[in-house]
Amino acid sequence: MSNSPAVLVCPLDWGIGHATRCVPVIRKFIEIGYRVILAADGRALDFLKIEFPGCKTIHFPGVKINYTANRTFAWKIFFLAPVLLYGIFKEHFQLKKLILSQRPSVVFSDNRYGLWSKDVKSIFMTHQLMVIPPGGFRIFSGLINSILHFFIRKFDECWIPDNEIQQGLAGLLSHPLKISFPVHYVGTISRFSVDKNSSISVSEKIFDFMVILSGPEPQRTVFERIIFQKVKGSGLSGLIVRGRTEESEERDLTENIRVFSHLETKRMQEFIRISKIVICRPGYSSLMDLVTLGKNAVLVPTPGQTEQEYLARYLMEKKIFFSMAQWNFDLLYALEMARNFSGMVMSNDYQLLDERIKSLFSSDLSEKNHHLGTE
Repeated sequence: MSNSPAVLVCPLDWGIGHATRCVPVIRKFIEIGYRVILAADGRALDFLKIEFPGCKTIHFPGVKINYTANRTFAWKIFFLAPVLLYGIFKEHFQLKKLILSQRPSVVFSDNRYGLWSKDVKSIFMTHQLMVIPPGGFRIFSGLINSILHFFIRKFDECWIPDNEIQQGLAGLLSHPLKISFPVHYVGTISRFSVDKNSSISVSEKIFDFMVILSGPEPQRTVFERIIFQKVKGSGLSGLIVRGRTEESEERDLTENIRVFSHLETKRMQEFIRISKIVICRPGYSSLMDLVTLGKNAVLVPTPGQTEQEYLARYLMEKKIFFSMAQWNFDLLYALEMARNFSGMVMSNDYQLLDERIKSLFSSDLSEKNHHLGTE
């Protein structure tokens, strides 16, 4: 494999969602013949090391922000715009050093706006072509999205993990009224397989619920505390996955509730399959996992994260998933209300993704990085 073209895969590390949705993309790169180098930070990197132990990994931190423990995050991130812009340009110059040392033929960025290159074929994947500012800042929506599009246009291609027709799964986020550059819709993608026959040996007991905690701190921990408080004494059976890839905990919280720090993909899918309802954040990667498996869910948006709040509201209005705010979360009420929602199935044969990846072997790729060569 040392003579194979290399692809540098760099997901955003605000939680592990961007890393999980890169799994099918990485699998396709490997299947087609690329040598994959994984570059990330924190729990995203921990997750990828577990999923792809044979791939080279590099510590490559991205833009860092601190979430708040209350509902003011959307306002805070607006005022942090200069910090975010600085971080984008900083990781762009760090990428130049990585390209010289690793000599990839392709850079694949999942929502990391600084990872374009004039020398190497650069792919940007996002479901969010439109950002929704908090209420008082909606008047700046055009300016904010123009800045984001400025960076996206620097990449050779933009891939959208959604269906092109009928606003898909992400609504206006992936189907804005106006797009100023070409995009490629590759369909919803998930690390999970639609094959219901699992080789994982677990009890066929049907759990009342499964909680999947995710996202950046401190809000992950805030929601975890709420969940632990609500499930005790509920009399229900359930599973809680804490989303802490740096730990390997497995214990009983109560007689009927099992807690895991983290689950690898096959075991996670099997537990989702035998749980009646999933409770999780409406992060877009989680939503793609749910519709791939055709699972019903209760969505609890991260407070102040306008993207998740929009997705939860959009899917609730379409009668697909029930949503409830974190600050007044009621486990029993949420599970009861979820019975009135159907969930949804969105299959993907990955043909569009195959076509995009195979196109990277074209002469355009070799012309752009002819002076870099391959290892």
